[in-house]
Amino acid sequence: MVDVGDAAPEFTAPLANGDVMEFSLSDRLDEAPLVLVFFPGAFTGVCTHEMETFEDRLDEFADLGATVYGISVDTPFALNAFREENGLTFDMISDTNRRIVDAYGLSMDFASLGVDDVAKRSVLVIDSDGVVQYAWVSDDPGVEPDYDEVHEAVTALS
Repeated sequence: MVDVGDAAPEFTAPLANGDVMEFSLSDRLDEAPLVLVFFPGAFTGVCTHEMETFEDRLDEFADLGATVYGISVDTPFALNAFREENGLTFDMISDTNRRIVDAYGLSMDFASLGVDDVAKRSVLVIDSDGVVQYAWVSDDPGVEPDYDEVHEAVTALS
């Protein structure tokens, strides 16, 4: 699993931003700090609450020059529907092939539900050099991050 001080693995994946386009991490480092918010699945209770909380605090992150991206294994089309239904204005990255969660070591199974390889609920803050400066990972999908702690990590880079 990636940790603070590690180089963030490069990836290219579909970006859901109302349309669908390509996202490459290295092309977005000029938007850093990047707040990558991994979540298990769109349209679920805890994930919806988490994304709505980031939306509610989006201006705080923007004021610090940070860009927030949600990441899940959902298709970009499902993520666009999720964004629209919940009034989310930040972009989402689709990892349907699970290359990102595998590269970052953030894959989790819900064996009891028969669901394999979803993203662990995690938040990474990446600086303009592509280095992970903050990492929070939960093995419990029902636990949300400490939003103030994420904000403090971004503040430390501003």
